Amino acid sequence: MRLLLISNSTNAGEEYLDYPKYNIKEFLGENKVKALFIPFAAVTFSFDEYAEKVNNRFNEVGHEVVGIHTFNNPIQAVKDAEAIVVGGGNTFHLVKMMQEQGLIDAISEKVNSGTPFIGWSAGSNVACPTICTTNDMPIVQPQSFKVFNFIPFQINPHYLDTNPEGHAGETREQRLEEYLAANPNMYVAGLREGTIFLLENNKLKLIGERPCRIFKQGIEPYELSNNDDFSFLLK
Repeated sequence: MRLLLISNSTNAGEEYLDYPKYNIKEFLGENKVKALFIPFAAVTFSFDEYAEKVNNRFNEVGHEVVGIHTFNNPIQAVKDAEAIVVGGGNTFHLVKMMQEQGLIDAISEKVNSGTPFIGWSAGSNVACPTICTTNDMPIVQPQSFKVFNFIPFQINPHYLDTNPEGHAGETREQRLEEYLAANPNMYVAGLREGTIFLLENNKLKLIGERPCRIFKQGIEPYELSNNDDFSFLLK
């Protein structure tokens, strides 16, 4: 299995998908790949707009995407795909639409057979066993929170250490502690913006300069850098 799981699409002050574009290029290789793009996390703009925006960036590094919504038979489109790309947005909307079209099992089978998978934000959430550590509001109700289960741990993308000044609500860490209290056997990786998980050859690597924060019930949260070993998360 080959996964490129990106925390966020855009760093502050940068253009869309600018910071990870060369990681995407390296991951897909030198020969042009026409990837199947899943735009269903888009809510306030059209799937066509989303696909065009992503395709423009992929074109810059010699690759291409085509939206799954343009195919009459989306399951066959998955079977024929050279790579699968899942964009960010609202995780619940994304999952509901994939479930309604029967794509969870189809994409799982395809990626488990070796087809490269790229996801950012919500697209990283769906690589996990469930979407229970998304940051999104449940604007729609999917059939289940269970998703692809490519990795045996949870990701919290866009991980933030603090709340805005003057805000008395729970911190992100406190929210994740609630999840772990209900799911004590799980690890959660707080993937900060500007960082990426790369899974290849059964090895998990952190890309980016910011550390990843690791959460587990009964263990004080701790930090790991891109020089550390993340293999324990795959067990």
